[in-house]
Amino acid sequence: MSQIVELHQLSRAFDGVTAVNDLSLGVEKGELFGLVGPDGAGKTTTIRLLCGILEPSGGDARVAGYSIRTEPEAIKSRIGYMPQRFGLYGDLTVWENLHFYADVYRVPRKERSERLRRLLDFSQLEPFSDRLARDLSGGMKQKLGLACALIHTPEVLFLDEPTGGVDPLSRRDFWRILYDLTRQGVTIFMSTAYLDEAERCTRVGLMHQGRLMVCATPASIRSLLPGEVWQLRCDNNRLAEKQIRSLHGVTAHLVGNTIHLIVTEQDMSMDRVVNALDEAGYAILERKRLVPSLEDAFLHLIRKEIEKTPP
Repeated sequence: MSQIVELHQLSRAFDGVTAVNDLSLGVEKGELFGLVGPDGAGKTTTIRLLCGILEPSGGDARVAGYSIRTEPEAIKSRIGYMPQRFGLYGDLTVWENLHFYADVYRVPRKERSERLRRLLDFSQLEPFSDRLARDLSGGMKQKLGLACALIHTPEVLFLDEPTGGVDPLSRRDFWRILYDLTRQGVTIFMSTAYLDEAERCTRVGLMHQGRLMVCATPASIRSLLPGEVWQLRCDNNRLAEKQIRSLHGVTAHLVGNTIHLIVTEQDMSMDRVVNALDEAGYAILERKRLVPSLEDAFLHLIRKEIEKTPP
């Protein structure tokens, strides 16, 4: 396969603050690539750079064979872009919104009717074609936004946290559509705040403070965890987590109402962790070993990165 998105030491700074720092990676044609990271990691800036919306401060990238520095307009006709808040027009119907974006992308009139019908069917919006966009549910608005971004049959689709604030059922429907698109040969480059969604991607890139920490398949990233993963629930999880983090050879983070911890050193065992908590006066209400998740791997990698960064 050939790379349809290529980043070469791509950087972008705003008023002296580096949002994207020396980013290099490649995305294959037909791949579903996920970019994940905490808020402020640089995900949205990266996508805007690749879409030709922002100019890079350093480096370059090529999308569908065109440079974002010298040929941004050529890129825009070959991509679809769906930002976190897609620009739907609430006082237009679903059908009218699609026609509007067809005009924006100069879709030929002779192709338009069949293409719109196909997108309505594809997104399951056909029964709602006469409904005003402002009266759609959150999930329907996202599907309409996706249909508008696909109106000109792009080679690459850029999605910036497309399922944020969408209910689980609508998220499932949205992912079904994305899988259908990849089977049709569309390349998808998306950012997501949901690590369970990142698990569904072909490959995943983890960004932290503008840098790419790791880029690999979800399985390969999970394998980077250096030890056993355990889940604990204590009578005071927050204080117990701080106590665990003070121990050598263990990393820990809060997940919901539990503590996930990774025993990373051979001279450390779960029994020693339990003894340390007992001596500190924390009661353990639940204890079980876990299969490592992508979230565990990412949080471990980010914590290690923070620990080695000078204050």
